[in-house]
Amino acid sequence: MAHLDTQETLQSTRSFIKKAMKMPMLELEHEQKLARQWKDAQNEKALHELISAHMRLVVSLASKFRNYGLPMADLIQEGNIGLMQAANRFDPDREVRFSTYAGWWIRSSIQDYVLRNWSIVRTGTTAAQKSLFFNMRRLRAKINDIGTTMTHESRNYVARELNVRVKEVEKMEGRLEGADRSLNATIGDQGDDGGVTEWQDLLVCDRPVPEAEVGEALDGNRRANWIGQALDELSDRERTIIRARRLTDETVTLETLGSKLGISKERVRQIEHEALGKLKDLLLEKTSGNPYQAGLI
Repeated sequence: MAHLDTQETLQSTRSFIKKAMKMPMLELEHEQKLARQWKDAQNEKALHELISAHMRLVVSLASKFRNYGLPMADLIQEGNIGLMQAANRFDPDREVRFSTYAGWWIRSSIQDYVLRNWSIVRTGTTAAQKSLFFNMRRLRAKINDIGTTMTHESRNYVARELNVRVKEVEKMEGRLEGADRSLNATIGDQGDDGGVTEWQDLLVCDRPVPEAEVGEALDGNRRANWIGQALDELSDRERTIIRARRLTDETVTLETLGSKLGISKERVRQIEHEALGKLKDLLLEKTSGNPYQAGLI
């Protein structure tokens, strides 16, 4: 989460803004000359002049995001990153003003920063979610929907205006209205036993506990060793058939194995059945007759 502005950072930010607003604007020809010098020759002096002349654009765009409760200094810093990206990608031969091109990069960089830091929980990642995050309040105000919960009509209106699904609007509404809450926050009053319940006590983990995972892994390795030892007791032909029919992702057909071994597919089926019986007996012997432990059931 972002830190609040201190007096020192506020003063530094004001100084930067004042300096940025005093920088001279560039004429089109001079702007394109600077852009070409940077693109073709990596002239850092030209880059510095081009960037400095557009600092006011960063300040202007950053100020539009001040209502999200983030430090102005951080918003400007992120905007400067977008400005540098624009300078590296700008093509002066397209005859477009650099400010027009850079505006998109600056705004995108600031928006990503706001989304990353507005809440502990990531608020939006898709284009639809970003559009909702930055436009929902404006659209609600436009139709005078100022209640805590949106009406069905206002959700449909926002969905139509932003070309998103109503379900997306509902999800974003919940994210914007719900405040971040610590997992250590207590629920209710202290109990009779002097203990308290925290939100994290109500979280349920669907994954196996570490002890169960380790036990399952050990059992799996043990069964694999037993099967390997049992296979060694079979003949080469029996082992070939069992591996092809039971121990591969893609089961080989009886007919294919028959052609490979020079026998009929019915004979392959008989050998497979006999080999499975042998394996079962061998595994039951190794596990003291417990079919569950052997993994046969």
